[in-house]
Amino acid sequence: MKANNPKYSAWSLLCASLLALATSASGAPADAQPAEPALARTMNDADIAWGPCPPFLPQGCGLAVLHGDAAKPNSDVFLRIPAHAPLPMHWHSSAERMILVAGELRVTYQGQPEAVLKPGSYAYGPAKRPHEGMCVSDEACVLFIAFEGPVDAVAGLPGDAGH
Repeated sequence: MKANNPKYSAWSLLCASLLALATSASGAPADAQPAEPALARTMNDADIAWGPCPPFLPQGCGLAVLHGDAAKPNSDVFLRIPAHAPLPMHWHSSAERMILVAGELRVTYQGQPEAVLKPGSYAYGPAKRPHEGMCVSDEACVLFIAFEGPVDAVAGLPGDAGH
């Protein structure tokens, strides 16, 4: 059969249509997992499980995993810092993407000027970039953080004794 033969063209169209129908009939590959449900949370949801922060962070600090497994890549958390509390110098092995939800937070990354975050502010912190901060508001600061890698926070500077 030649490509310009009408019977060949109709046969090709029919085969292509059947192939497309067969591969899309289920809507997903045979080995696909069930769809993950969507999620919407607020910092005041009663069912959010607030846990403790690493010991070097201020007393009253809280950490809540919103999505994912904190020991694995790609998890989202809320970090709650008490009003007028400092965040000592620390770093993370993962990059972090942050949005301040409540309060006013001042953050300084090593070698950069201070950033003032207000509700709705976005900030990005590169992996292993040391930083410190201060919740300067009269209310607790709540920060949404999306970690690319597992969630961690290490006191001090990378390369300090024990790191």
